[in-house]
Amino acid sequence: MKHAIHTGYCTMGKFWRLLALMLLLGWGSQAYAQMVGTVTNLSGVLTARHPDGSTRIMSSKSEVLQGDTLITQSNTYARVKFMDNSEIVLRPASEMVVKSFLYNAEKPERNNVAISLVKGGLRAVTGLVGKQNHDAVSFDTPTATIGIRGTHFGALFCQNDCGGIPTPNGSTPANGLHVDVSQGAIVLTNPGGSQVFQSGQFGFVANLNTPPTVIPPSQGLQVTMPQSISKNAPSSKSVDASKSVSCMVQ
Repeated sequence: MKHAIHTGYCTMGKFWRLLALMLLLGWGSQAYAQMVGTVTNLSGVLTARHPDGSTRIMSSKSEVLQGDTLITQSNTYARVKFMDNSEIVLRPASEMVVKSFLYNAEKPERNNVAISLVKGGLRAVTGLVGKQNHDAVSFDTPTATIGIRGTHFGALFCQNDCGGIPTPNGSTPANGLHVDVSQGAIVLTNPGGSQVFQSGQFGFVANLNTPPTVIPPSQGLQVTMPQSISKNAPSSKSVDASKSVSCMVQ
């Protein structure tokens, strides 16, 4: 009888240990996920979808974790400051994935930043990782990969969802990736080719197999954000209205 009771206790002990392990594994990916950034400014509803599929409504000062997908609702602007002092501002109806963000000031050779813009638009400012090694930072989009060169740039991906954004000639923006460079340079690369864009230039990539092209400022889309959200918005002094007209994407 004593042996049976002892066996029962052992069995129950194993059960609770197993249950604790299962709970730990179930929560571990979120509980111990690396914090890589913080929401510093927010004007509406921002959702973070974690790699395990769970979601969280974000607020100002919320932590952004490795692997998070950030989703802004309509009329929402969100600004995120990352561990290396880089910053990204998302415009409304955008979706961005923090695929990888590895930053170690003592081991810069291991640093790596990989961001994916799934839809919508953003402005990005290079941080310490990009300043130490620009090849360690990349932004994937559905039509091209954006490499940085000590950069402040804007990107807008249209897929039949930019109808409310005006263009210089009043037409709807073409589907594809629109970019503008305010400082430094970026390089767009896809199977169709590669193109460097310098400060003050605008670019467009229609699809994955079409080479990136430089377009005239009069046809360019410049992604800007409200001053209350982004202090990095390009100065109006950089645009000479007598020479060119660029579309400011609000």
